[in-house]
Amino acid sequence: MSNAQDNFGAKNRADCDQAFQEYLSFLREIEKNVPKELEAHIIVDNYATHKHLRVKRWFAARPRFHLHFTPTYASWLNQVEIWFNRITQRALRRRRFSSVKELVEKTDDYVQNSNRQAQPFVWTATADSIFAKVERLCERIYGTAH
Repeated sequence: MSNAQDNFGAKNRADCDQAFQEYLSFLREIEKNVPKELEAHIIVDNYATHKHLRVKRWFAARPRFHLHFTPTYASWLNQVEIWFNRITQRALRRRRFSSVKELVEKTDDYVQNSNRQAQPFVWTATADSIFAKVERLCERIYGTAH
């Protein structure tokens, strides 16, 4: 294995370690704030962080917490992700907020304005155009179409 591959693997492992630790911290925060008599259902994507051994152990030790994975390639969730990306890019990125209240107000302002100009999402891609894009990507990555 080359040094570049070694470093890449180490960086990815470090990123994964940090990500799952942040996720566990987030789960502990939820645990502190959800009343003990309630069950908690956590919905996550299929990212490796959510499947880390220590995360699995955390859930196994807390039967009131239920983990649900979204389906891979869930297109409606992709739309939700796009929506959050738009909020981030158009309302939040490169801005400073003096408080959480101000952050929430700016987010709400963006959502309210967006809702006033709302238009339904119209899917314009054809199956052929999607397959062509996948083929171009495969050629670029693997040197051959699939």
